[in-house]
Amino acid sequence: MRINVKGTIISDDEAWIYDFFGEDYISPSKVHAALEEANGEVVDVDINSCGGSVFAGSEIYEALRTYSGGVQIHVVGLAASAASVIACAGKSDIAPTAQIMVHNVSSRTAGNYHDMEHMAEILKQANRAIAAAYVEKTGMSEQDALDLMDAETWLTAKDAVEYGLIDSISKSNCTGANDINDLQLTASAGGMIPNSVINKMQERKHSLIDYFSM
Repeated sequence: MRINVKGTIISDDEAWIYDFFGEDYISPSKVHAALEEANGEVVDVDINSCGGSVFAGSEIYEALRTYSGGVQIHVVGLAASAASVIACAGKSDIAPTAQIMVHNVSSRTAGNYHDMEHMAEILKQANRAIAAAYVEKTGMSEQDALDLMDAETWLTAKDAVEYGLIDSISKSNCTGANDINDLQLTASAGGMIPNSVINKMQERKHSLIDYFSM
């Protein structure tokens, strides 16, 4: 069984919008369905993603980390942001030309200075939650993980292995060498449909469904 973590990492309730525009994505329900179908067999996970939703990435990470069968992760292009968390979910290798990128969580907010200070605290806590995956995988300290994130660190395959984020560089015959309510926190290097578009699509969901079902 092979699972492709490619395109943007999104929540399940936004999947129909990405389907509508024909955009690549991965969501928790896709991963859960694939793992259920695998039924304890070894699963290969190919990653080439700029990241996306922190919460969706966390759910995918945990689903893979606790899967009853074996999980082999292959970083075949880019594992950035939330995708780098998923890369920490099991035994892993990375293509010689692939990269890992880690950085701080981001979001959007509006309001007075109390709102801004509150959001800053939420983002700091989200950073610590993300860092926990790197600490679990590598054994590095939380502060070292946070420092890497704060510096928006891009890692070559060799760097990723040296830091312990990835277990090995793939060989030529490796199976993976080819390829809080309304709050949205993202860890992404790009590729997400803008929130303004998503909100408009969500508002018009039923009318669009009725229109295209005629």
